[in-house]
Amino acid sequence: MNLVDSSGWLEYFTDSNNAEYFAPIIENAQDLIVSVINLYEVYKKISVERDDNSAIQAIALMQQSKVIDITEPITIFAARLSIDFKLPMADSLIYATAKTHDAVVWTQDSDFKNLEGVKYFQKR
Repeated sequence: MNLVDSSGWLEYFTDSNNAEYFAPIIENAQDLIVSVINLYEVYKKISVERDDNSAIQAIALMQQSKVIDITEPITIFAARLSIDFKLPMADSLIYATAKTHDAVVWTQDSDFKNLEGVKYFQKR
């Protein structure tokens, strides 16, 4: 299983420099999970930078994969990860979601850089 962080989704949607790393993972929807936190972050960013219609289209594509809600166990696990690795709340929730579902996190967010189970690509 894989989970693409919001930074990877946004790279993909804008066809930016690192999009090539995320495209094969995103386009393999049956092996992809999406955190509801990613839906929030991507919708907000695209809505602000473009418009609501573009944001809705992006979310529709993301929803072709399995969307994972934030449950109580994920929340508690995320708090522990946040403490242990000094992760911001959203990142800890995304990381906990991935870990709970045995998924690799694909990202260019440096907060994830040295964590186990993460494929990190430096932003170009």
